[in-house]
Amino acid sequence: MADISSYLKKHTEALVKDVGIEAACEITGKSKATLGRYYSNNEEHIDRFMPVDSVAQLEAVSRYPHVTSALAELKKITLSYDDRKPNSISNGGVNADVIALSQRFAMLMAEYQQSMEDGVISVTEAKRLLRETVLLQQVLLDMKLRLEEEKV
Repeated sequence: MADISSYLKKHTEALVKDVGIEAACEITGKSKATLGRYYSNNEEHIDRFMPVDSVAQLEAVSRYPHVTSALAELKKITLSYDDRKPNSISNGGVNADVIALSQRFAMLMAEYQQSMEDGVISVTEAKRLLRETVLLQQVLLDMKLRLEEEKV
């Protein structure tokens, strides 16, 4: 557990330094001393960690999700960026999400059918299928987030 603690504290410090200590204090509402305790390896602070809401606030403005990626690495999970840049944010609700989901699934199936015409999926075809699968996953994630937001 000591190794995990040290690893998380190192990434917490990297996050605070990425944002800047003054900005981190302003964003989280925490003092410099409190933030310093979150990444201190001193015996008296070894069991203190930054709250998840503070991590989320800082990672929203940081150049890299330091703590999130550290947690993912500990569970052998990889992260990927969603570099879609929609022209406008959809306000169509769940119905729009279901339509987008259907369209993206149709694109995946079209790619699959085209890939299987010769009975073998080439590396290039696999990459196209993977890209479509990730886009389908992103639509599902958008839908999940919208449903959770509407639930509250």
